[in-house]
Amino acid sequence: MRSGAVVMAWNVFRFCTALRGLGSLMILIVLGIVGVSYYAVVVAIYGPALLTAGWLDSLLAAGVLVLFHLLLGLLLWAYFSVVTTDPGSVPPHWKPVIDEEEGETAPLASSEFTSHILNLQQPGPLADTGNPRIRYCRKCNQLKPPRCHHCSVCGRCVLKMDHHCVWVVNCVGALNYKFFLLFLFYTFLETTLVTVSLFPHFIAFFKDVEIPGTPGTLAATFITFGVWNGQEILVHPSIFRGGFEKNASPARTQVSHKAKSGCTVALKG
Repeated sequence: MRSGAVVMAWNVFRFCTALRGLGSLMILIVLGIVGVSYYAVVVAIYGPALLTAGWLDSLLAAGVLVLFHLLLGLLLWAYFSVVTTDPGSVPPHWKPVIDEEEGETAPLASSEFTSHILNLQQPGPLADTGNPRIRYCRKCNQLKPPRCHHCSVCGRCVLKMDHHCVWVVNCVGALNYKFFLLFLFYTFLETTLVTVSLFPHFIAFFKDVEIPGTPGTLAATFITFGVWNGQEILVHPSIFRGGFEKNASPARTQVSHKAKSGCTVALKG
């Protein structure tokens, strides 16, 4: 509980709708990282090796280039799928009509529904309505289902919201969560390939070995090696955790024991 409160306290993105303006910039940064990596791996090192090296080195270079382009294509496809896919929003005039415990249709009685809504709309801390099927967003002025949370950056409630990722310029929710996981997975594979393929050239720089290429080539190699290793630190733990942390906030939302409550984790992915 305490860790959730701490994260909420530091989650400045809840109040910073101006982050929407970073959209194009973050996409350009990602494409810039891809461009520098492409230059270092394809243009500077393995492209020339494919034409000038011996048959064994040429075969190795061909394998690296084929795998690099394949993973890069999958990575970019998954990335732009996350960017362009709507994560899902609450339909207008949505009402809870399904009994979450029994899985049967259980429409709320008119009097019960009205009393719960009036209780939820009262100012101050959310009261315990006694009915976990009803959750109300005061910012959107509408009901919301379990695991649906309001994103202050997007300015709306998102279905099964995981977090708002500034790198994909979108919320990660019900409809694009699969693409986000694929993006992380392909980034993991591409990171591993780039690190392994550039590691010998990185080590050779610190040894008494003649390194072909210009200073710009060496700079691109070092930048690429550092950037992709930095991404390993950020991406790999997210994959191996098998999901993303949800920060519980029971004082602000009431849900059934089968649904988890949480707040937005904005700087992730």
